[in-house]
Amino acid sequence: MNHTYRYRIDRRTGYWTLLYVVVYVGLGLGLYLLYEGDYLSAWFATSIGALLLLMALSIPRKLILKERMVEIRCLLDMTELPYEDIASVRLVEPSELKWVVPLFGGCGFFGYYGHFIDLKQMERLTIYASEWRNMVEIMTIYEDRLWVSCSEPEALIALLANHTETKA
Repeated sequence: MNHTYRYRIDRRTGYWTLLYVVVYVGLGLGLYLLYEGDYLSAWFATSIGALLLLMALSIPRKLILKERMVEIRCLLDMTELPYEDIASVRLVEPSELKWVVPLFGGCGFFGYYGHFIDLKQMERLTIYASEWRNMVEIMTIYEDRLWVSCSEPEALIALLANHTETKA
């Protein structure tokens, strides 16, 4: 009885990803040509390579509703949230997204993931999204805010509400 929602990258995220790659490759080539392979260009290439690999490991892939919990699977990371820990689920209005800025995480490189801050409410939230729309907020009983993106947000909200009512 699993429901799987696969993340898909929208056009905006694709453009941001391309911009990241072009800027980093351009800076790397510029430093290499400017310093002729000196330690600065090697240090930059190593640091940026490590940063891009760490970001790539956190790219969200899919959201799975299992019998007892919600699983958010990234390339290397997996977040599990039991239904008993879910206090509420709601659709995030598009106007709320303009107040959210990254605190520590990826913003646009194959998705949006990590810790962000909501400047309007001055609260920290965690985002696992591949597109900057169709966000669903999951509030836990510990008052943690978790935002996920989904191509069918209304269906996800209905299933989560049904699971939390059944388990409660």
